[in-house]
Amino acid sequence: MEHVKIGVFLSMLLVTPVLEAQNTTESLLEENLEQLSMEDDTERNWEDELQELSRRLEEPVNINTATKQQLEQFPFLSDLQIENILAYLYIHGQMQTLYELQLIKEMDKRIIDLLLPFICLKTVDEKKRFPALKTLLKYGKHEALARLDIPFYNRKGYEKNYLGPAFYHSLRYNFHYGDYLQVGVTGEKDAGEPFFALQDRKGYDYYSFYFLIKNIGRLHTLALGNYRLSFGQGLVLSTDFRLGKTFSMSTSDYRSGGIRKHSSTDEYNYFRGAAATIGVLPSLELSAFYSHRSMDGVVEGGEITSIYKTGLHRTQKEADKMNAFTLQLMGGNLTYEKNSLKVGVTGIYYFFNRPYEPDLKKYAKYNLHGNDFYNIGIDYRYRIGRLSWIGEAATGKQGYALLNQLKYNLSADYKLLLIHRYYAHNYWSMFARTFGESSTPQNENGWYLAVEATPLARWRLFAALDCFSFPWWKYRISKPSQGIDGMFQVNYSLQTNLSMYINYRYKQKERDVTGTSGKVILPTYHHRTRYRLIYTPATWRFQTTIDYNHFHSQDKPAGQGYQCTQSLAYSFPSFPVAISLQGTYFHTDDYDSRIYASERGMLYTFYTPSFYGRGFRYSAYLRYDLNKTFMFLVKFGQTNYQDRDVIGSGNDLIEGSRKTDMQMQLRIKL
Repeated sequence: MEHVKIGVFLSMLLVTPVLEAQNTTESLLEENLEQLSMEDDTERNWEDELQELSRRLEEPVNINTATKQQLEQFPFLSDLQIENILAYLYIHGQMQTLYELQLIKEMDKRIIDLLLPFICLKTVDEKKRFPALKTLLKYGKHEALARLDIPFYNRKGYEKNYLGPAFYHSLRYNFHYGDYLQVGVTGEKDAGEPFFALQDRKGYDYYSFYFLIKNIGRLHTLALGNYRLSFGQGLVLSTDFRLGKTFSMSTSDYRSGGIRKHSSTDEYNYFRGAAATIGVLPSLELSAFYSHRSMDGVVEGGEITSIYKTGLHRTQKEADKMNAFTLQLMGGNLTYEKNSLKVGVTGIYYFFNRPYEPDLKKYAKYNLHGNDFYNIGIDYRYRIGRLSWIGEAATGKQGYALLNQLKYNLSADYKLLLIHRYYAHNYWSMFARTFGESSTPQNENGWYLAVEATPLARWRLFAALDCFSFPWWKYRISKPSQGIDGMFQVNYSLQTNLSMYINYRYKQKERDVTGTSGKVILPTYHHRTRYRLIYTPATWRFQTTIDYNHFHSQDKPAGQGYQCTQSLAYSFPSFPVAISLQGTYFHTDDYDSRIYASERGMLYTFYTPSFYGRGFRYSAYLRYDLNKTFMFLVKFGQTNYQDRDVIGSGNDLIEGSRKTDMQMQLRIKL
């Protein structure tokens, strides 16, 4: 999901101890990530975002001393709501109880429920200066996390091509003290990669080190080692996870993350070097960064012909792509923010150590190639009362891109959103991620309109329509094309522990007819419907999900697919054990009508596999918190296909119709 954009968050069920009932925040954010996971099959690593969520839940922000920057971390808070919170504290002084949130303008029950898990109430002023080294060492927190995945099947690649054992293993260590200091190291070995052998004689195939320090006087942020960057609306630079087209406007606001640590096992989306942000003036921030890193790919005849993004080095062919070339990047950002106005300028310059000349198919005729590149953009945000205008304009060595968003809050219960984007067919931006139908801001023009309403206390309605066009060819579309994407969802909460929703999505696009070499292009129509019921009595949680897909093309037979998933979780009230069971039955006619079924994963992970064909999957999950220091997780899962004798193809081929695996994780916190 490379076009997924903004923020953080996922269900606490995936990253924190199982609680007696899932709150509103968990449900909303889980639904958003699940919808994003169904956009396409591109694997996305959520570890950084989920780890940040876990930390925010364990170390909530003191609402009485919260700054504007701290409140902006929560995307469900609008600019007006943040302003009203700060104004209330300025006029009335510190809150004595969290019930006072109800007295703040624009803060309805739903928004308060979303905010409560992330804040606390302390009436004693907190020191804002950077803590002493003695305090850091004494009160800082350590966390070590080890994970081991064991497959109970053999892939064809292990017969002669894969260089290492079949297990997956990772080890992570983190030390932090609030927002002030974060230091850590990550090591990972993918299944099939050697361990302390061949090209991995240093042990793990991938290592990541990070050092992040904040709020030392005018030095707002300093990052060394691996880090991530995000400025503006992402037209120039963003390696953050962002929310795109989902069934809620509570997470539509995007506020750039600036400089952040990279602690995940993602081997592609990061920078390596140094980055810093300083406060030039009270309303003016300056950021600068430099990165030098080796990258995987194929080099032929002194030229880079492809960039390899998976991080897998299981076979000799994959190992030969390891660290094949280097990329250097440097740049900066200058941001002015005061009252309702924010303006920023971001510029980057990056170059390879040899020319990048991929084989550009006709649909990729205008894609990036060459040796050195640059991008520069101006982003802006201005609010007048309930109306917000947010956008960015960017250009580069080739082309330009524009993104503008108007959001109007009639009240806390009624919201309107209009987004226009124009990304030129020849806009080059290697590190850009933003809102759109495609994975990169290139070759796209579109208008997106969304409406959200809460007409009654227990009802929430959402509707959106996206009309987009592609001025140049796309993959599997051998001409300029257009399409529409419509969404509608109804949420109903019967009571505190019982809720349900139903949503419908319709997408129309054009596509080459297979076997015609692009000579025949027909529209495709995709209908997707989901119903979900959630019931959380006491320490139980029951969730039922039913999906139906219908995909067809003009004059072609339709493909249909459906699935039913039932999950239940139980947390023992007097024993530190939580268990979860889930079963899914799926039946689809083809790949286009495939279905998705998310399930609980390891800490800081989100798992939403896709299925096509006919079969079922079940999984069992157990978490044991021995004490505040030790936590152990184990998950067992099996997928059974009823319409095939082999699973996968090539090196990944599995003889048989079953795929069984087990995952284990140990966490130590001090």
